[in-house]
Formats: sequence, structure tokens, C-alpha cells
Amino acid sequence: MSATTAHRVAVIGGDGIGPEVTAEALKVVRGAGVIIETTEFDLGGARYLRDGEILSDDTLSQLRAYDAILLGAVGTPEVPPGLIERGLLLRMRFELDLYVNQRPFSGTAPGSSRPHDFVVIRENTEGPYVGEGGVLRKGTPHEVATQGSVNSRMGVERACRYAFEMAMGRRQHLTLVHKTNVLTFAGDLWQRTFNAVAAEFPTVATAYNHVDAACIYFVQDPQRYDVIVTDNLFGDILTDLGGAVSGGIGLASSANLNPARTGPSMFEPVHGSAPDIVGTGKANPVAAILSAALMLDFLGETTAADRIRQACEQPVSGSTSDIGSQIAARVAG
Repeated sequence: MSATTAHRVAVIGGDGIGPEVTAEALKVVRGAGVIIETTEFDLGGARYLRDGEILSDDTLSQLRAYDAILLGAVGTPEVPPGLIERGLLLRMRFELDLYVNQRPFSGTAPGSSRPHDFVVIRENTEGPYVGEGGVLRKGTPHEVATQGSVNSRMGVERACRYAFEMAMGRRQHLTLVHKTNVLTFAGDLWQRTFNAVAAEFPTVATAYNHVDAACIYFVQDPQRYDVIVTDNLFGDILTDLGGAVSGGIGLASSANLNPARTGPSMFEPVHGSAPDIVGTGKANPVAAILSAALMLDFLGETTAADRIRQACEQPVSGSTSDIGSQIAARVAG
């Protein structure tokens, strides 16, 4: 059971089904006996439409005081694509230095009889997502757009080091995924840095895959993987595919981590806000519940986190609330 000290968790239910699945995740956490104090933050597309706030400096300052952030989903059809994602999600990643995106995958791929269990470590604060680039002669036949990928030795090294440390606690195998044959500058930095860190972990076996080959292996042979480390863009794409071959995106959890703990880490399901099923009870809360388990791992509540994962492995059915209640009952027993 949890210690008597409560963990302070900021909850951003967000939009669509986000508040529904987050409520079930909190129900399960409390069912597991973990003491948490929660504060709701009204952020997302609906908030933006109401008063124009995406993430103010004052709100960001408030969030820094919490032990963790649990997020449901954000985005509404009425808000232009990218506005909330960049202004809220990416800003929190950059400002809170959430430089590791950790996404675990386990299951049996379609057409396979062999289970897989691997983790993708995605560098979370660099690459094409920093916004480097520009446009010339916009709206003319001669328009030119550029979008750069920013990679620093420090950023790459700390992501690789985190991945090696994780591999040490698993099956001691780490695969770098990139596109070094074409992206010769960024790829070279990643490969050299990966090799340098590997020298500090001689018991960890290493491999390299081009990202297109990795897409094939995710479908045909995911059992080859233990831990994968990759850049921001490739990790974004690969982890959606990882969810698809591991039971569906509705089961995929993620952690946006600040391993240095200079601020709170953020935990969220990979799926979107699914506005078409809001209020129907059709939303599967398992991804949000598993994201809450990752949060408990980071908060030191590993026993409760393991119980939650074990409870989620058993079949569940019913409405969103029914599924949450079933899992909460299992972890309480």
C-alpha cells in the first residue's frame, strides 16, 4: 500500500473522452490504495474556444508545483489543427524538459502466435518539432517551405543513456532506429552518440535499424525488440504502429518524463479525444489507466503500478465506467 504522504497530481481531463477516461484512471489509482491529492486544470480546445487560453505563463507556473500531471486528451474539431498540440502539449514538453517519451508495448501482433514485449524511448524535445524552418513566397507558384530537424549532442546523449539504463533492467538489448543512410548529419550524430554511450554499458547488446525496416519488423517480427531509442519524429510514428500491433491504440499508454525531476512529468494515453463518442460510454479507459500506472512507477509506487498492469491484462467489458470499476475492484482485492 502507499505511504501516508499524498502525491500531488495535476489533472488535465482536456477534451472529448479525455475527462471520462481520466476519471476512471483516478478511480483505479485510489482503488490500489495510493493516496493522491488532485487539482483539475481546465485546458484544451474547449477552454481555448471559451476564452482564448491555451497555456498561460501563470498556469504553467502552477503546474510546476505538482509531483505529476495526468492528461486525458486534447483537441476539438472547431480548433485549427496544431494550435492546441503546439501551444499546450509541446510547450509543456519543452518548458518542463520532458525529454523522454516512454511507451511500452506488449501483446500479440495480428497473424502471430508469439507475444512481444518492448519499450520505445523517443527523444521528446528536439527534432522537427522545435519549429525550426520557414516559408518564402507563400501562396505563390514559387512557394518554398523548409522544416529543419534540430539535434543536440546533449539531447541525443541523455535519451540514449536513459534507454541503456532501461535495457539494463530488462533483457539487455537496445536498438537504435534512425535513417542514417539519408539523414547523414542528424543520423551521424545519433549513431556516434549511441556508440559512445554503449561503451559504458558493455553487457547491453545493440542493434541498428533504418526506420522503414523497423516498420516492417514491428508488424512481422516485433519479438526481436526489447528497448528501442529513436528521435522525436520517428518515435511519434513508430509508437502509433506499436499500438496498432499490440491490441489497438486504445490500449497504448505513454509517459513524458523529466528524469532529472526538476519539474513534474506528464502521463497520457496515446489516443485522441474522439469527440464522436463522448458521453456514450464507449471509450476504453485502459490506456489512461495504464498511463496512470506509469505515473505511479515514477512516483515510487511500483507495487501498486504492477497490480494495475496485471489487472488490465484480464478481460474487461461494459461501459467506460464499468471497465474502470472492474479494474479498480481487482486492484483493491
